[in-house]
Amino acid sequence: MRLRISHTTEYRYDDPVQYSLQRLRLCPLDSPGQKIVSWNIAVDGANVEAGFNDQFGNHTHLVSTEGDSHSVHIVASGEVETEDRSGVFGPHQGYVPLWLYLRDTPLTKPGKLIRELSRSLSGDNELAKMHDLMGKLNAQIAYETGTTGTETTAEQALEAGRGVCQDHAHAFIAAARLLALPARYVSGYLLMDDRIEQVATHAWAEVHLQGLGWVGFDAANNHCPDARYVRIATGLCYPDAAPVSGMRIGIAGEDLTVKLVVEPSQSQSQSQS
Repeated sequence: MRLRISHTTEYRYDDPVQYSLQRLRLCPLDSPGQKIVSWNIAVDGANVEAGFNDQFGNHTHLVSTEGDSHSVHIVASGEVETEDRSGVFGPHQGYVPLWLYLRDTPLTKPGKLIRELSRSLSGDNELAKMHDLMGKLNAQIAYETGTTGTETTAEQALEAGRGVCQDHAHAFIAAARLLALPARYVSGYLLMDDRIEQVATHAWAEVHLQGLGWVGFDAANNHCPDARYVRIATGLCYPDAAPVSGMRIGIAGEDLTVKLVVEPSQSQSQSQS
């Protein structure tokens, strides 16, 4: 499947920003299950300071503003060729050792509910238990936007019984690590069945299983990633893989707007017609 993606992020400030520095993880890479046909990142209102691959292998850009800037406009767009691998990414790659993915973070530290959930999992093997975990989280955390934030922990989301894909991923990671399974957070894009315009990127979890390597589980949709998914970045939890993050100095008020379109590419549509 070939997907066309346009992802626009715009920050508007009511006063000039004294200084800001933002980290962009908006560049998908060639990897098992996806091939980058074309990709471009355009930044208006900020200076691109550096580009590098971080410790998790995510291609990262640093952009800064200083002085009279009232807005920053970022557009990531391109086409990606994907294939359905039934969620299997494969062998571990990169500089970070697998044991690091067993480490808790403030957002994935398990509490009483996560521990009970992990103990309740059933299945003849680890893969079956992870499918059971995905189904139980899908049932226990209703998808509701606006009910949680970027600081919400896995335990808090499970206690509230509602959240978004970030919360499903954190809860999945926390429960998997209790079973001594390396787990990581994945940010990316998802082709929706009912619309092409979206208000945010997507997120899911991956667990490293013996004989399979990394395997993805999207508890928000109770489905393993297929050809509709494009991965951007990975990490221990959301802050490591956030598409846009950063800091600013000054008291200017901020207004954030995100526009995202994920659709089958025109070339694919024409070839199928």
